[in-house]
Formats: sequence, structure tokens, C-alpha cells
Amino acid sequence: MQPYELSLTAAAAAIRSRQLSPVELTDSVLDRIAQREPHLGAYVTVTAERARASARAAEREIAAGRHRGPLHGIPMGVKDLIDVAGVATTASSRVRAGHRAQADSTVAARLAEAGAVLLGKTHTHEFAYGLTTPQTRNAWDQGRIAGGSSGGSAVAVAAGTATFALGTDTGGSIRVPAALNGVVGLKPTYGLLPRRGVTSLSWSLDHVGPITRTAGDAALVLAALTGHDARDPASVPAQAQAQTTDYRPDAGTDLAGLRVGVPRTYYFDHVGPETEAAVRLAVDRLQALGARLVEVEIPMTRYIQATQWGLMVPEATAYHEDTLRTAPELYQPDVRILLEAGELMTAGDYLRAQRSRTLMRQEWARLFRDVDLIAAPTVPMTAVRAGEETVTWADGTVESVSDAYVRLSSPANITGMPSLSVPVGQDAAGLPVGMQLLGRPFEEDVLLRVGHAYEQTRPARAPAPGRAARRTPPDAMMSL
Repeated sequence: MQPYELSLTAAAAAIRSRQLSPVELTDSVLDRIAQREPHLGAYVTVTAERARASARAAEREIAAGRHRGPLHGIPMGVKDLIDVAGVATTASSRVRAGHRAQADSTVAARLAEAGAVLLGKTHTHEFAYGLTTPQTRNAWDQGRIAGGSSGGSAVAVAAGTATFALGTDTGGSIRVPAALNGVVGLKPTYGLLPRRGVTSLSWSLDHVGPITRTAGDAALVLAALTGHDARDPASVPAQAQAQTTDYRPDAGTDLAGLRVGVPRTYYFDHVGPETEAAVRLAVDRLQALGARLVEVEIPMTRYIQATQWGLMVPEATAYHEDTLRTAPELYQPDVRILLEAGELMTAGDYLRAQRSRTLMRQEWARLFRDVDLIAAPTVPMTAVRAGEETVTWADGTVESVSDAYVRLSSPANITGMPSLSVPVGQDAAGLPVGMQLLGRPFEEDVLLRVGHAYEQTRPARAPAPGRAARRTPPDAMMSL
């Protein structure tokens, strides 16, 4: 196994025990970037010399006994919405050409403090306003979409060109590409991770979160990033957050006593048969580990998409108001259309969406009185081919690809509850399928525990493209 194949958890253990150096790991990942990046397009900018210098500094510190923790010396990427001092933040847009961040975002500063090694900035759908990330190709099939908007981050982790990465999630933008590329994506509770220095799409829906290879990896990144930031108005004060800051799941797999909600409707409506089969098998595995399955009815389903778009579209347009008037030609056509559509929405439309969100939060809170978490598909289908704009379901219903991908992920953004996507299998074409776990606010530890338990007992997966079949330990990646 090459160093770039290691999960964060495995790499951190090897570095701490001096079996692997940060320089060796970083060089391995940079070599992998040189090999795969021309085919995948995951990165906007690769900061190779900066990464090597950071790795050398980490190696010296660790040798001197100053080990900062599990992220020390680990190479990672951040989505190109997240400011890092001295590095361009372009939001993958001509609008931001030449823009260079003057200061670290809060999350970038916390990663630096933890000793993580920045590899570069990963591509996003322009200003995170889309579900495909057209500049980037799927890690499993280059003819298919990467998913978005954090497509670059997900592909980098899946392809071994980053050990972990940060993304943002406004309607599913961490979980959708994680599911489509066979990696783990966590959207934390709204306000848990600060967003200062992160370019906004929709301020009341935006979240920052990790994309990793395992649930245990996600726990390590989350622990390094949590904490109140008074400079972010949405940041939740420490006393209102969960008591734990150690999200690492137990080694055991016993889920006895845990109540897992399985939706009767919505999450399994208009879902591809292979996706549904893989997720239901995964849910059965949770039951085999001791969880009790409880059928649940998802509330207010007819209002979910209208509420998501009713909040996101006007907020996005307000953010881009000046540039939309002075240089609209700099936006890609799909993003410009959405921004211009926001100018047609009335204050009444926006207020109705806000009222709907309030009611939806109340109804979901009632739902969680009967269950501890909900298990469902992350997205209704695997990655579509690049350029496909619609999907036709068995009953003849035609749905846009964007609506299809956001449909199952957006409830977590509207309500602010945490959601974790874990890979649970592949379809007949070998494309990854993701299962989404949704939980109560600030109960990320529950989701990570369940995701970890599933990972430890899942059947051996098929090999990734370009690799011979072999049984891979749960904490190691299936490289491409």
C-alpha cells in the first residue's frame, strides 16, 4: 500500500509511531496529484512548495516531541470558497479572477494550528451554485459528473490526491459528491463550525464540513474545527453545543437500543432500484448490529423543495447583487440564470419560505422523539453522465438532475440538523451508492458512531478502477 492510500486515521497513527513521516506522506500525495490531476481536474490551485515546506516543519516538530494531534503532518485540500492567507480564493469563477485572501478563514486557521498540510484549493461549482462541478470529473468514471458543489474535494479524497478535504454544504454540496465518489461526507449542525472567511452562497443554509475516507476520519477533522467564533453571527456559543468535543467513535459495533428511523415516503420515492436496494441492505446491517428499525413518516414533504429554493435563491442573489449588475457576463450561464431569477422573487415569497422552515424544524424535532436517527439514500441515483440534464423515473416523471440530487439532502440544510453520508455499495456499473444518516442537532457523535459501526462490518467492496481485487481493511482507501 502506498502512503497516499492511507486513511487519515491510519496515516495519523503511522506518523505518531514514526513509521511514516509527514514528508513521505506529502510527497506520495503530490506524486499522486501529478499522476491523476490531468485526468480529474479536482484542483484549482496546487500549492506544492508550500505543502513540502509545511511537511518538513511538521516532521521537525514531531521529531522534537511537539506532536500537535492527529492532523499534524496530514496533507489536505480545501474548497475554493475557503480563505487561506496568500492563496487565491476564486470560487471557481471569472468574477474572482486575481482575488487573493488577506487572512485565514477560521477553519483554515484551525487546520493550520492542528498542523495539517495544505495541498491546494479544490474546485467548486461556480460560487457553489450547482450540483455538478463541471470542471471536475468523477473519480470512478471520468465520463460522469463529480457531483457538487464540493466536487473537487470529494474527487481528491476518492482519488488519493488528498487525505481529507473541506467542503461546504448549502443543499447537499458535501454529501452529494461524497456519495457519488464513494467517500464519507459530513454536514454538521448549523452553526457548529464557523464560516468566517468562507464565501457564502446562502447565509442561512451554508455549512462547512469534512470529506474523508471513513467516519473515524471525519470525527478527527470535526474535533479540530469545532468551537465558537464570535466573528461569525451564526456560530453557536460553546454552552449551547454538545458536551463532547471528542467525536471519535468507539471501536465496538454494538448498536443495541438505538432506534433507526426508516422513511415510508419521500426518501424512497423516485429512487433508482439499485440505490434503494443498496441502502436497504445497509439498513438491514444496522439492524443486525442491534439497532431497532422504526418506520417513520417524513413531515411536510410537499414543501421541502419550495422551501429550499425559496430561501437559497434570494439570499444568493442578494450576495451577488453588485457584481450581477456591473459584470453579469463573467458568470457561467447556469449560475447567472439562477441569480437573475432571484431578482424576481418577492419579499413575501422569502418570508413564506422562512415560515415554512420554522414549521419544518418543529415537525422534525417531533419526529426525533421516536427515533435517534434516520437512515435513507443520500441521493436518488448514482452519478449521471456529463451533460445529462434530466432523469426520467419508471412512472414517466421527468426531473432535472439538480432537483433530483438536492431533493434528499436539502431537509438537513433547511432544519440545520447534522447529516452524514457513508458509501454502502455500488450499482451494476460499479458506481458508488451512499446512505445518509440524519440526526438531532449537535449529535454528530451518534451519526459517526453508527457510520463507523457499519464500516467495520460491511462486506468487502469491489475494487476501484485500475486496481486488482483484494480485501481492503476498513481504515484503508480503495484507490483509483
